[in-house]
Amino acid sequence: MAAAGRAGAEDTGADGGGKAADGRGGGARAYRGDGVTVSFDARVCRHAAECVHGLPAVFDTARRPWIMPDAAEPGVIAEVVRRCPTGALAYRLADGGTEAPDRPTTVRRTADGRLLVRGELRVADASGEVRETPRAMLCGCGRSAEPPYCDRSGECGGHEG
Repeated sequence: MAAAGRAGAEDTGADGGGKAADGRGGGARAYRGDGVTVSFDARVCRHAAECVHGLPAVFDTARRPWIMPDAAEPGVIAEVVRRCPTGALAYRLADGGTEAPDRPTTVRRTADGRLLVRGELRVADASGEVRETPRAMLCGCGRSAEPPYCDRSGECGGHEG
């Protein structure tokens, strides 16, 4: 494993037109390491903090760059990325492997009403932009300012569930 601060771990993506680590388009930024590239799409992140709590050596919001993909083994990073309920994080292993979507697709309603969806998803936002993702957190109350995603502004996102 390379040193956590190596140059290749810098933020190498760009907002708006880059490809996510798993090949999805959109505004994701890519963080390249020797064994894994992790991408982050801030547009759909809702700060569930599964990444920060799961692997603080890799995901540290107080540091720049905040994602250091060489600070842990690629398989461990992939496991933590898959915990992200929103799909804001994605990965591509050096051998080209990416996250396989859940089959069949599952929908779980949290105690506060958010919808956590996993599967082979194509989610269209209010502007009509379609995002392909294996995970999404959707609004269950219909009051999100960013439909169909839960932005935690309505009843279903106001409390941890």
